[in-house]
Amino acid sequence: MDLNVELSDSVLQHLREVADLPDLTGTRYQLQEEIGRGGLGVVYAARDTQLDRRVAIKVMDAAWAGEARLIARLEHPGIVPVYESGTLPDGRVFYAMKLVAGAHADGYLAGNPPLGERLRVVQRVGEALAYAHNCGVLHRDLKPRNVMVGPFGEVYVMDWGVEGVAGTPAFRAPETSLDQRSDVYALGALLVFMLPADAPPALGAIAAKAMRRQPEERYPDVAAVLREIGRFQDGLAVEAHAESPWQRVRRLAKRNEVLLWLLAAYAGVKFLLFFARSF
Repeated sequence: MDLNVELSDSVLQHLREVADLPDLTGTRYQLQEEIGRGGLGVVYAARDTQLDRRVAIKVMDAAWAGEARLIARLEHPGIVPVYESGTLPDGRVFYAMKLVAGAHADGYLAGNPPLGERLRVVQRVGEALAYAHNCGVLHRDLKPRNVMVGPFGEVYVMDWGVEGVAGTPAFRAPETSLDQRSDVYALGALLVFMLPADAPPALGAIAAKAMRRQPEERYPDVAAVLREIGRFQDGLAVEAHAESPWQRVRRLAKRNEVLLWLLAAYAGVKFLLFFARSF
């Protein structure tokens, strides 16, 4: 019998995936299907047989076991809760968490949401980051694929990194020693990604300051970025953007649009009354 059979790449990939399937024997979970792969592990959908619900199961090498403990410390509406963790017979570790429905940030943008909604997503991400920083936790790999937007507008920050995670080049700060300002850089890169091509210059300036090469030249923390975005939304000048006189006039006009319309209407009525009396 000739055993020198060449297998196609697709067959080999399938065999690898089957070999990697986690053995959940002895747990409360029944494996369903793979739903994603990342740098630290594979995520599967599974059924929780005790509570009769679908959950997500992330399986990774034992070296990354700290990720589950790290995420379990974070209790925030924008961070997916961890239900349970454990070790598989082959030595890999797993943790069960909420199965999030929705689209990654890149898929969300395919629907061309308005600017206000895009900024809301960035703000929810920033709020989760600020909370994590307050708990002493960095994300280390913030990018569009790690942001989920649910069908009811929920925003979740996924795949929190652990020490040693390299991050994704387009969203990674240039420094090697990471701190909160490294996540500020990534948040600025996410803001750039979320903005439409015709975004107001002030928003581009906020992102540019968050992404400055030298950490000390960036915003000091995520809260400062959120304040700047809030000032833009309130029609106020932002620190990062030097306005021209014309831009200042336009901003003030937009901020006081209702008042200007009322004044214009008042002036129009006064003119009509004056014109009527003249006859």
